Amino acid sequence: MAAIYGHSQESQSEHFSPYRPDGKLYGFICIVTGATQPVGKAIVNELAAHGAACIYACSSSTTDDYASLADEVNKQYPSTKVIGYPFKLANEEDTLALIDDVLNSWGRLDVYVTSSGLLGPASINETTPADLYKLFEANSMAPFFALKYAPAAMLKTTPAGNYTNAAPKDQAYGSIIVVSSVASTSGGCWGPGFTMASHASLGVVRAGVATLKGTGVRINAISPGQIDIGVDLKGFDMRGMSAQFPPSSLQSKKVQQEIVGLERSGVPMEVAKVAGFLASGFSSYITGQNMIVDGGASVMNPLTVPI
Repeated sequence: MAAIYGHSQESQSEHFSPYRPDGKLYGFICIVTGATQPVGKAIVNELAAHGAACIYACSSSTTDDYASLADEVNKQYPSTKVIGYPFKLANEEDTLALIDDVLNSWGRLDVYVTSSGLLGPASINETTPADLYKLFEANSMAPFFALKYAPAAMLKTTPAGNYTNAAPKDQAYGSIIVVSSVASTSGGCWGPGFTMASHASLGVVRAGVATLKGTGVRINAISPGQIDIGVDLKGFDMRGMSAQFPPSSLQSKKVQQEIVGLERSGVPMEVAKVAGFLASGFSSYITGQNMIVDGGASVMNPLTVPI
């Protein structure tokens, strides 16, 4: 068995060792979509904390405050370059242009994180076909384009560059991470459109294992449960949801204690830590999996409020 482990891809290059003293992601070039939202911001910070050389902080909005995000990250991690990048995350041409920009600038791509968080209407009566199209675009089409186009870029190797935190890429390596929701496996945590789109995003991950066979590129999902992102849900139309948890109590401490094993909501950084794990060599033999980050709520009662 020792001989088998000794020949694993992860052990062939010191540049991809998760035990590097300068960070388990040292030298990595990363893309994070939804980067200006709470969970996306936390993921950008997590990747930077572990030595990423550059992170493309992407959003579909051109008016997002990319400069503040970059300043916030660089106060703690000055060696990581954060590039604000507005693009249509569910658009094929824009995805290809983004990947081309990354390769032209850095010669490599190591991590691609898709994160949306678009909930859509909470009830079937309020859900239109247009709403459903938007939900599928944001939650499942963006992961599809990442799966289709990122691996070819991730397979490229390159010598060490002359930029900060540069490291050679002497072996093919890539990790695609789809941030979804517990709605990817449950049916009662939000509106039907969000549930359908979240199930489809997990379908991309599961289909991706066979698609990526032989490349060494991995794809996994993160499905958060009730994460505190500072949004009050009381203004949402909750018609069509179970009466077990009325709108006024969905995020209350009392309900959290009843339905969450850890008796609290999570915070964005607790999702980001899982993304950091999946991005690194610590997860080298994990692909096609759905990492549930919900404080144990899904094994107590699947009815919860996703991010």
